[in-house]
Amino acid sequence: MSRTLGVLKSRNVTVAVTDGELEVMEKWKQAAEGRILPALPFDPESGKPTVDELRQLVKSKRVLAFAEISSQYEGIAVTDPRMEPYFALAEELDIPVGIHMGPGPPGAPYVFAPNYRMKLSSLLALEDVLVKHPKLRVWAMHAGWPLVEDTIGALYAHPQLYVDIGIIDYAFPRKQFYDFLHRIIDAGFENRIMFGSDEMVWPDAVSAAIDTIQNDPALSPEQKRDILYNNAARFLRLKK
Repeated sequence: MSRTLGVLKSRNVTVAVTDGELEVMEKWKQAAEGRILPALPFDPESGKPTVDELRQLVKSKRVLAFAEISSQYEGIAVTDPRMEPYFALAEELDIPVGIHMGPGPPGAPYVFAPNYRMKLSSLLALEDVLVKHPKLRVWAMHAGWPLVEDTIGALYAHPQLYVDIGIIDYAFPRKQFYDFLHRIIDAGFENRIMFGSDEMVWPDAVSAAIDTIQNDPALSPEQKRDILYNNAARFLRLKK
């Protein structure tokens, strides 16, 4: 915790959406000088936390986002009926939802998540959810990598949809990531790409991810600023 918070401060990360057990999040919040935005995922398979429990956590301001929703690892599509009550709650309370739609560890179905399916990375799977809940603030974590055509199509059809570039911005070959990122930007959606690190156990992942954006020779200073701050500030409705 101390190393990660030190990196956030030194790299001027003003807000970091962070999820974990509630008791752990409380400790992070107290130590973070306002830099931690606490998030909590829901699990449609177990039904925990319940909708009522999440409602109370939001009202008490202990939870400010529902993330990271990792149902892809369980083979549960975003259109699964078990997801619907949570989406309805998030739209009602105007709480942002971050859903894992993209890569897991290489060979994930054979290592730890037998039900993981890459096909669930397609952002086009979100269409029915977005149409049913047009005021839902949802972002696709990992931007649906590597299905860039589906990502572009979903962003085009649904202007409320955002993506983040967590883990793909430092864990993959840089040229491959830049090609993916630039395809989305060239399609006109640079204002809906949010920075992310997906830092879990390696605090320096935050810096590695920031450096990937800062060192991209194809991006203007304004584009870098949008990805590193402005887009997320708009989506999360941060007070400047």
